[in-house]
Amino acid sequence: MATQVVMPKLSPTMEEGQLARWLKKEGDQVSVGEPLAEVDTDKATMEMQALSSGVLRKILIKEGESAPLGQIIAIIGEPDEDISALLDKASSPEEAAQTKERIEGSVEGGQDGAQAEMARVVPDGARTQATIAGEPVKGDVGGETASQQSSSGSNQPAGTTSGNGAGKSEGTQTGGERLVVSPLAARMAAEAGINLRSLSGSGPAGRIIKRDIEAAISSGKQAAVESEAQAAPPQRHLRAVEAGSQPAGQPSMDGPTPYRDEQASVMRQTIARRLVTSIGPVPHFFLTTEIEMDKAAAIRRSINEIDAELKVSVNDLIIKVAAVSLMQHPQVNASYQEKTVRYYERADIGVAVAIEDGLITPVVRGAERKSVGEIAAEVRQLAERARSRKLKPEEYTGATFSISNLGMMGIDEFTAVINPPEAAILAVGAMTPKPVVRDGEVVVRQIMRVTMSCDHRVIDGATGARFLQTFKKILENPLLLIA
Repeated sequence: MATQVVMPKLSPTMEEGQLARWLKKEGDQVSVGEPLAEVDTDKATMEMQALSSGVLRKILIKEGESAPLGQIIAIIGEPDEDISALLDKASSPEEAAQTKERIEGSVEGGQDGAQAEMARVVPDGARTQATIAGEPVKGDVGGETASQQSSSGSNQPAGTTSGNGAGKSEGTQTGGERLVVSPLAARMAAEAGINLRSLSGSGPAGRIIKRDIEAAISSGKQAAVESEAQAAPPQRHLRAVEAGSQPAGQPSMDGPTPYRDEQASVMRQTIARRLVTSIGPVPHFFLTTEIEMDKAAAIRRSINEIDAELKVSVNDLIIKVAAVSLMQHPQVNASYQEKTVRYYERADIGVAVAIEDGLITPVVRGAERKSVGEIAAEVRQLAERARSRKLKPEEYTGATFSISNLGMMGIDEFTAVINPPEAAILAVGAMTPKPVVRDGEVVVRQIMRVTMSCDHRVIDGATGARFLQTFKKILENPLLLIA
């Protein structure tokens, strides 16, 4: 029996997905658990698996197009099966809304085939995690595991890296034309040093996709691309320029300011939605203190001199000290739950990592129990995976406290927005030599300013101050970590 493929929930915060690439074409045979398409979610580019076996009869969403959660994007069935009824369903907005409700777990029953399977496994995250790991879920349609059905079920993660506009679905092409590129292709181009503006896309509507980058790499076009880019720098399309009012090629200075519109990435749209649920509804207040970092810097140098492979950073020490401090002040390691306050028994620290499309916070689980060296290695790995958009949902969700450090960018002090449902986030500034008075004398010390944003529904001023006192005391005397 034919089944409809719907836009799945591939991350906990996903509301819609952009179809980056179909891994199968119409008429291809597909099996349960076999990768069917690559979907750009709000956090990563992930593979979507087939939840039924048969022939991919119809693709309803083209590469580069977006679809909300639950919308029908393809149909799988037998080669000679009548799929007209499912095609009619696909054109119904009510059907997409109902399917989304089922996927979210708010409606039970009333589904068959792949939809029933998805409704059962998506709400608790089992299908999401299995899709990422390439592993089967108990009760898979057909009763066979993904490894039995397909030898190609392993991940082919894709994403964006800084420095090349990766992850944006559109850019600006020479002469004002639009540049459409998949996040996967953008990442590959960034890694290979290829200028996207000099490539011709073979995807829908000229979209630059993976095979275009592979072709450029294999044919040795990189040098030519860079040369062409230097000879013909990109130009923005200028609007509101009156014909004949300026010499050719020069925009008018009297009309409206020239501009260009770029489609916001799914991640940027999600950030926008989530921030309005924080700074407005969550009553923030802020606490700032200065910390003398000379001893922390010295112990960090000593650790790295003993074992250079550890590569411990000041931020790794901050994570460790924050985790230990949270265990001493459980009121800060908490979240507001409507009519209750939830206190966490483990310090799961979210570490803000800037990527091209925005911000993501990989989580160091149980940081209070890990050594600084272990934290350093884990943070490096998580940050690298975050920048290449390879993080699994369980690696960037569920933090109990977050840290955002802009000190390495020369920022002395700032305030950060709380990431609900967490009750606090620590904003860390630069470590800067400053004159201070010690024992009646002016001396130079490495001073760092930190500001904690607190949810007043959970944390009172005195509670937050006591936490920062402990944090400051340990960071200024890091031997207390082993005392």
